[in-house]
Amino acid sequence: MVNTLPKNAQDALDWKADQFSPYFNALIERDITADNVTDWLTAWSDVAKLTSEVASRLSVATTVDTTDEASENRLKVFLDEVFPVLAMSNHMLNQKLLASGLQPEGFEIPLRNIKAESELFREENLSLQSEEGKLRIDYDKVIGVQSVTWDGQEVTLPALSPVYQEQDRARREKAWRLSMTRTLQDREALNALWVQFMDLRGQIAANAGLPDYRAYAWKAMKRFDYTPEDSETFQKAIEEVVVPAAKRLYERRQSRLGVDSLRPWDLAVEPSGASALHPYETIAELENTLGTIFDQVDPALGGYYRTMKAENLLDLDNRKGKAPGGYCTTYAQAERPFIFMNAVGLHNDVQTLLHEGGHAFHAFESFSLPYIHQQDVPMEFAEVASMAMELIASPYLAKSVGGFYSESDAARARVEHLESMIRFWPYMAVVDAFQHWVYTNHQAASNPANCDAKWAELWDSFMQG
Repeated sequence: MVNTLPKNAQDALDWKADQFSPYFNALIERDITADNVTDWLTAWSDVAKLTSEVASRLSVATTVDTTDEASENRLKVFLDEVFPVLAMSNHMLNQKLLASGLQPEGFEIPLRNIKAESELFREENLSLQSEEGKLRIDYDKVIGVQSVTWDGQEVTLPALSPVYQEQDRARREKAWRLSMTRTLQDREALNALWVQFMDLRGQIAANAGLPDYRAYAWKAMKRFDYTPEDSETFQKAIEEVVVPAAKRLYERRQSRLGVDSLRPWDLAVEPSGASALHPYETIAELENTLGTIFDQVDPALGGYYRTMKAENLLDLDNRKGKAPGGYCTTYAQAERPFIFMNAVGLHNDVQTLLHEGGHAFHAFESFSLPYIHQQDVPMEFAEVASMAMELIASPYLAKSVGGFYSESDAARARVEHLESMIRFWPYMAVVDAFQHWVYTNHQAASNPANCDAKWAELWDSFMQG
C-alpha cells in the first residue's frame, strides 16, 4: 500500500482525511510478528513522514506571510478536518505496537515515547488541540503586522533593533518607547488569546486526568530524566550563582556608559563608544559568508548548508507580515530542514543562523535513522546541537578565516556572545519559573493582570542591575 504514497508531500497538501486513511487502515489491519515488525515500522514511518511534512509545510506557509489568507485557511482546514483523523490513526498504531509486546532493535526510546503518548491520548482533546493550533496562527497574525514610522519610513518592530545599538541615547530611547507603544496597542488582543490558550490547556489536562497542565506538558514533552522539582532547583541555582555575575556585568556596563541607571535602551549599545558590529550589507552576503564558516567547521556541514541554499530552504530577512522569531523545522519525507528567521543587519543575525544551522545539521544527520520515531529529539537535547554550533563556529568569525570581521571585531563579537550567555540564564529562569507558576495556578494565571504581577515579581528577583 505504501508504494502508492506520493513521492512529493506537496502533492498531498490539500488531501482530505479519507485520502490518508487507507494507508493507516492497512497498517492497523496488518498482523505484527517478530518476523515482519521492522517492515511494518518502515511502512508506518513512510506514512508518518508524509503526514509530518504536509503539516510542516502548511504551518511554514502561515509564518512566512501571516497576511496570506489562503495559507491560513488551508492550515485551519487541516487542523479541523485532517489532524484529528491522523492523530486517532497514530494512536491506534501506538496501541497495536504496545499490545504486540515486541521491542524492535534500536526502538527502546521510541517505545518509551509511544507509551507516554498512549497514556496521554484522549479523543476529546483532539478538537481542543486543533483550536490551540489555530490560536497560534492568530498570535502570529497579530505580531506579524506590527509596524511603526521611523525616520519617515514604515518599519517592523525588529527593524528598530539596529537603533538600540546607536550611540545616541535619545534616539535609542525614542525607538524603544515607539516599539513598546505599538506593542501595547495589541495588548487587549493578546490578552484575549492568552485567556483562550489557558482555557484550552486547562481542559486538555483535565480530560487527561492530570492535576494541571504542567503535568500534562511534562509528559507530552517526554521529560523522563528530570522532574519539575529539579527544574525549580535549577532556577534557584541560577538565582544564587548566575544572577550576581550578571549583575556585575550590568554594573560594569552602567559605569562604562556613565549613566545614573541602566534603562532598557542601554542594553545593546557598545559601552566603549564604538559603532555597532555590522557584519553584512545584504542577505546574500549573510548567506554566503555563513556557508564559508560552516565549511571551516566541517566540509560535510558546509555541504548540507549549500543544499539548503540551492533548494530555497532559507527564509532569513525580516519583513512586514512575517511571523516573529526564528526556527528550524523539518520536511520529513524530503529529508530536508527549513530555516526561518528575521535578519535586520546585526551580529545577532549571525548567531541566529549559526544556531538554526546547528538544528538543521542535526536533522540531516538524523535522517539516516531507519524510522521517523527515532528522529524525535526532546527539546532539551535539540538545543545541544544549536547552541554548540554557536560556540564551535566562533573561531571563524574573522575575515582572515572566511568570516565577517576584522580580528578586533571578531574578538569583540565573541566576548559579546559569551557575556550574553551569562545574561540569558537569569532571563531563562524568569520564563521557566513563570511557566511553572502559570500552569500550576490555572485560575489565577487566567487573569492577565495576575500574570503581569507575577512576571514583575520574577523580573525583580532575577534581572538585577
